[in-house]
Amino acid sequence: MSDKNAIVTGASRGIGRSIALALAESGYNLLISCNHSVDELKKVQSEILSHSVKCISFVGNAGDHTMAEELYQTAREELGEIHILINNAGISHIGLLQDMTYEEWDSILNVNLTSVFNMCKLVIPDMIARKQGKIINISSVWGLCGASCETAYSATKGAVNAFTKALGKELAPSNIQVNAIACGAVNTSMNSCFSAEEREALCTEIPAGRMASPEEIAELVMHLINSPSYLTGEVIKMDGGWI
Repeated sequence: MSDKNAIVTGASRGIGRSIALALAESGYNLLISCNHSVDELKKVQSEILSHSVKCISFVGNAGDHTMAEELYQTAREELGEIHILINNAGISHIGLLQDMTYEEWDSILNVNLTSVFNMCKLVIPDMIARKQGKIINISSVWGLCGASCETAYSATKGAVNAFTKALGKELAPSNIQVNAIACGAVNTSMNSCFSAEEREALCTEIPAGRMASPEEIAELVMHLINSPSYLTGEVIKMDGGWI
């Protein structure tokens, strides 16, 4: 069994699933988590186990402090020291800000931003003690330029980008790298709200002429994991030249 261990939040489908599988193919033991999609998470776990690595599935909201602590302790007890943290858990909200409820605002902040804080806070002490570790936050181009009717989502991703840059500086003396990927349009279920005509119109705006696949985001994640330690505090835009 490998001695390389990673946590991937929001791993039941889409980008998180692809990242988890890419890590498994590279020999990482994994704790994968989600908040609701239990059956889908179990399917991902089965796929990962076929790569002869260990995989623990955990259902719970990483944006909840108590739940995040339980998630991390489970990973430490079952796998050992965590070398890689992928913060991928996220939800979207499309609509006018004036129509958004206070509960919806609190929810998107909790899942998209507080979960990043919680998980980073938990993994950092061991990484500092070991003088090694990589944290990768999955963000969005809307965190760079904002999107109409996605104000709250844009705000959370903008915060994740700033968080990444600041924490990268904070942890660089301890040889811990913190980077983010600002994804453009990715062909996942999060974009299933768009009709075929809307998806086609969107793709005509993207110079690459298409959405990214989740596997392409995972490929970039693996490049970051294997990148020189001098690369830190960066928000890397991957959008086919769109923004």
